[in-house]
Amino acid sequence: MVTVAIVDDHESVRLGLRAACGDAGFTVTGEAATVDELLPQLAGAPADMVVLDLSLGDGSSVTDNVRRLQDAGSAVLVHSIADRVQAVREALAAGAAGVIPKSAPTGTVIDAIRTVAEGGVLNNLEWASAIDADNDFARAKLGQRERDVLHLYASGLPLKAVASELGIAHSTAREYLDRVRVKYVEIGRPAPTKVDLLRRAVEDGILPGLATDTTGDDRR
Repeated sequence: MVTVAIVDDHESVRLGLRAACGDAGFTVTGEAATVDELLPQLAGAPADMVVLDLSLGDGSSVTDNVRRLQDAGSAVLVHSIADRVQAVREALAAGAAGVIPKSAPTGTVIDAIRTVAEGGVLNNLEWASAIDADNDFARAKLGQRERDVLHLYASGLPLKAVASELGIAHSTAREYLDRVRVKYVEIGRPAPTKVDLLRRAVEDGILPGLATDTTGDDRR
């Protein structure tokens, strides 16, 4: 059962999302106009997914909002006016799973919630446009072998299979992967997990948008 919470300072939006989530078989565990109001509702039982308005009336920053919700144990899907490129970039850099415009059909929003709740990576026009339009969104400067390792590993192969595919030692593949992670940390886009690496590979054009099984152990 997918559990969802909603943060939007427009009551009509919250009511509409609650109804759509209910129709889709999701359980709405909380809703509020601000993250401050929502977090007590999720204490001890975080939602799988929080649908978060990009800009709230309390003046809170999207970076803080995304990180606080993640710290509470929830993935975050930003529900936004898509032309706010800088704020969208900040949300993605903070770790939001994706961006869905408020103009999108309800079915598209529901599909996005389901994709992210199931561990997939959401890659859509709003995400790509926000990154491409913003020169401050730094891409990691990866060497060709680092890109090769990231491409195969983020595609779903265990690290031993990556090493075999590239004809290198497992320890060498691990070294390349560690370098990739360091480079992403250096530009403020850390990728500690395999899901994070998949997201970075999609963002930087190393992989197309996809949803894949990312449950493999990093150390295999």
